[in-house]
Amino acid sequence: MNRREFTSSRKLDHLRICLDENIETGTTGFEEIRLVHEALPDSDMDSLSLKTRFLGHDLGSPLFISAMTGGHPETKEVNAVLGEIAGELGLGIGVGSQRAAIENPDLADTFSIVREKAPNTFIVGNLGIVQLRDHGIEWAEQAVEMIDADALAIHLNFLQESIQPEGDHDAGGCQAALRELCGELKVPVIVKETGSGISYETGIRCYGAGAACIDIGGYGGSSWALIESHRSGSVAGREDLYLKGLGERFGEWGLPTAVSLYEVTRCGGPVIASGGLRSGIDVAKALVMGAGLTGMALPLLKPAFEGPDTLRETIRIIHQELRISMFLTGKSRISELPQARWYLTGKTREMIENLQGGERIGH
Repeated sequence: MNRREFTSSRKLDHLRICLDENIETGTTGFEEIRLVHEALPDSDMDSLSLKTRFLGHDLGSPLFISAMTGGHPETKEVNAVLGEIAGELGLGIGVGSQRAAIENPDLADTFSIVREKAPNTFIVGNLGIVQLRDHGIEWAEQAVEMIDADALAIHLNFLQESIQPEGDHDAGGCQAALRELCGELKVPVIVKETGSGISYETGIRCYGAGAACIDIGGYGGSSWALIESHRSGSVAGREDLYLKGLGERFGEWGLPTAVSLYEVTRCGGPVIASGGLRSGIDVAKALVMGAGLTGMALPLLKPAFEGPDTLRETIRIIHQELRISMFLTGKSRISELPQARWYLTGKTREMIENLQGGERIGH
């Protein structure tokens, strides 16, 4: 199997593991956030608007369909469903890592189907920072052109790389590559973590490099350490069993999503909250804390495999939960949610209070 065939096969392995195995770990911290109830809301719940604007794009709601898949012939159909519903509802959507299709252009339609199905919505391309460093802006431009992307996510996945049998352990030169890209690419650059969260310090470095947005990808949802653990354990051999154990032990590594969100919103730039969000109530809490969009992947993946009707209904329920949360905090528009009061308890509060130069929590 050559390199490009191997990359494509690995994408299918990851997808099957996400569908068939328990790869979620920990908690996001959102369970320890309580929004203040408005007992006398002065609004009509059924007329509340979920529309929002992000990076210059008008969207049907703040729900962002996070990067999931692509890069193997069997992934085209699910991306078609995701694209169809994103286009229908006016939702932003990200595609999975486009490396496989850059290495093998025959796979480009597994990604471009999203733009075909959603010609007018906000679509985000995806490339790993290691591939950016090694191949430069040319690969980034190919990723954007492939799907006529409105922005490009550069994903940070060094926990996964550490566990992955064929992972790249060298992060040298990545920040310089990011800075160069941000200065040259024609579309905004989003820096995206993949399940371990982003700290205040890293957020400052990313915005300082020119990133237009940070997608925090916090701990509490899908764990790429566990995904790689399952993948390593499926192949007999001493080295693979060693990596399987590493994946299991590092399954609890990272900043909980709520903590990462609290830190990165203090860096001053736009933020997408992702990592373990499971309901419209989680969406509301993330927006109250300052997120501009809220990303979900795994909760939408299985419904997408069942077809557009199931995915549409899943999103309808999330939207209704968000609408009820807005109503019960007395807010009529998405832009008003950061004004809602909230309380924080438990370990999440302890972590935030331990921030150097800690600030008052809630408002």
